[in-house]
Amino acid sequence: MPPERIPPACLAVTRDSPGASRGTAAGGALVALIACGCAFGPQRAPSPAPVVNAAAASSTVLNEYLLLLQHLVQGKLSEQAEIVASAQRDYDTAPTPSRELKLALVFGTPGHPATDLPRAQGLLRELMADPEMLLPGERALAFLVLSQIDDHLTLDAENRRLQSEAVRADQQRMANANHRLQAEMDENTRLRRELEEARAKLDAIANIERSLNERKPGSTGR
Repeated sequence: MPPERIPPACLAVTRDSPGASRGTAAGGALVALIACGCAFGPQRAPSPAPVVNAAAASSTVLNEYLLLLQHLVQGKLSEQAEIVASAQRDYDTAPTPSRELKLALVFGTPGHPATDLPRAQGLLRELMADPEMLLPGERALAFLVLSQIDDHLTLDAENRRLQSEAVRADQQRMANANHRLQAEMDENTRLRRELEEARAKLDAIANIERSLNERKPGSTGR
């Protein structure tokens, strides 16, 4: 071992052995160097970082999400409000992908006053634009929930369209019925007026005939 690398304690052992002769000193120094050399032998390599089991991590995270959503649906109104506020606060503080997913799941879960499917859809679409930021289980959950929300909103939009068309059709039928009714009323009014005019003419003719009969000669003496 080079002298500059010999520990001071070893040097002290070799130098400070009182009453030792050169031979015994040399032998003691050798023993000391051997002892010190054992202490400064090859060092162990640092332990490698633990390998993260993605499947186990995904399972743990998914379990936490499901428990959260169960409490959200089954909890009282105050508990539901606290869960929603906590998810929003966490996301506002640090908008990590996991916190964004949790907030999207909260808004995308029906059964509580804060349900907001369009907002959940927007958050999930933002996450799925860069899915590698999520764990495999989180990606699967986000994809599944987004598909369900897309289907629900599509059906809801279709129902609103059909309802709107049904309302317009009913309004059109009502307008047509009112138009026909008005036309019939106008026709009845016209016929009634014509009937009254015909009666007036008949009355006038009857009056003329009666007047003529009264004016005939000899009709008064009989």
